[in-house]
Amino acid sequence: MGKKDGEYICFCKRHETLRPGFPPKALHLLLFFLNINNIFSYKIQYMKKISYLLIPVIFWGCNYSTETEKYQNKRDNIFHVQEKVKEINTEDVLISSLARLYIVHDYLIISDHHSTDKLIYIFDRNNFHYIGNAVDRGQGPGEIANMGHIAASEDGRFYITDHGKQKIFSYNIDSVIANPLYMPDVKMTLNVELFPDKYQYINDTLSMGLVIKPIGNSDYKPYVAKWNMNTGHIELMKYEHPGIDNKKRIGFAMSLENNIYIEYHYYHDLMTICSLDGDLKCNIYGPSWNIPKVYNYRKVVFCGNRILASYSGERNFQVRFPTKFLVFNMEGDYIQTLETGYNISDFCYDKDNNRIIMSLDAEVQFAYLDLDGLVE
Repeated sequence: MGKKDGEYICFCKRHETLRPGFPPKALHLLLFFLNINNIFSYKIQYMKKISYLLIPVIFWGCNYSTETEKYQNKRDNIFHVQEKVKEINTEDVLISSLARLYIVHDYLIISDHHSTDKLIYIFDRNNFHYIGNAVDRGQGPGEIANMGHIAASEDGRFYITDHGKQKIFSYNIDSVIANPLYMPDVKMTLNVELFPDKYQYINDTLSMGLVIKPIGNSDYKPYVAKWNMNTGHIELMKYEHPGIDNKKRIGFAMSLENNIYIEYHYYHDLMTICSLDGDLKCNIYGPSWNIPKVYNYRKVVFCGNRILASYSGERNFQVRFPTKFLVFNMEGDYIQTLETGYNISDFCYDKDNNRIIMSLDAEVQFAYLDLDGLVE
C-alpha cells in the first residue's frame, strides 16, 4: 500500500494493477468494526437458537401460557381405572407382545411383526370373536417381506406398506376373509429418498402423516406431510418447532372433522397442534420439557371431541411402555389422567363402541377400556 497524489492506493500482485485503498489507520478501524459486527451477529444467531429453549424456563415458574404456547407443569387430575380394564379373550391365537392394533370397517386387525407365518389376525370388533388370519410373510407374489404401517379406508379397504419390496399393497377386508388365496393390488411404489411411514388414508388423492427422509446409512429425519397416492407427490407441512434438533422422533394423529393434526414427540415433552394446512395452533409443553433423557408420548388418537395420549414422562428408558392416558380438549388444554396400571404397548380407538382397545405388555395381553362416564 502506498500514497499517490494524496490518495491511498494498494498494489494487486495478481493483476499487477493499482486500485484505491484505505489508509492504514482507517483499514485497522474497519477491520476492528467488522470483527465486532461478526461477533455480535454470531451472538444474535446463537441467542435466537437458544431462546426457544429458554422461554419455557422463564415462564415456567409462573405457569405462563399464551394462545399458541401452553405450559402445563401440573397434570394431577388422576383417575385410577385399572378395575375398569376388561381382558379380551383371543382364544388359542398366539400373537407376539409387539402387536399393533387397527380398526378396519367392522373388524379389529392385529398385526404381528414377529410372526414367521401369517402377519395379521382378524377379529370381530364388537364381540372380539376370532375370524381368521391372513397375509403371508415372504418375497413371493401376494406376500409381505417387511411389514410397515397399516392404514384403513372407510369403504373396507386397508393398505399395508412393505418396506422390503418398497411398495404399498391394497386389500379388501371382506375378500381377504372369504378367499384364502386372495391377491392384493399394488397401490403404489415407494420413493426410497422420501417415503410415507405412518399415515391416515383420506382418499386416493390425499393421505396425511409422517414421511421419512433417510440420512446416510443409519439415520433419518421425519416430517409431517400430505401426499397423493396416485401421483406420489409429497407436500411437507410448513411448521416445525424451532427448538427441536435434527434428532427428533415424532408420531402423528389427524382429525379431518376438526381440521387439525397433532405432531407429538417421543423424547421431548411436546405436542404440537396445527391446522391441516400446516398453520400452528399451539405448542403444548409438559412438565418434562426441559428434562433430558425422558420418554414422553408413545401414541396419540382423537376420541370424539377429546385427544387421548399414552404418556410416560419417565427418565428410565428401560420402562418401555406407559401405563396412563392423558386427556386433552381440542385446544390442547389438559383435562385428566387415566391410570390403567398396565404397560400399554399400543392402542386404537373404537369409535362406534366408544372404547379404547389396548395391546399390553402384561399377563393380560389384550384388553379394552370403555370411555363412557370416564371421558366426556
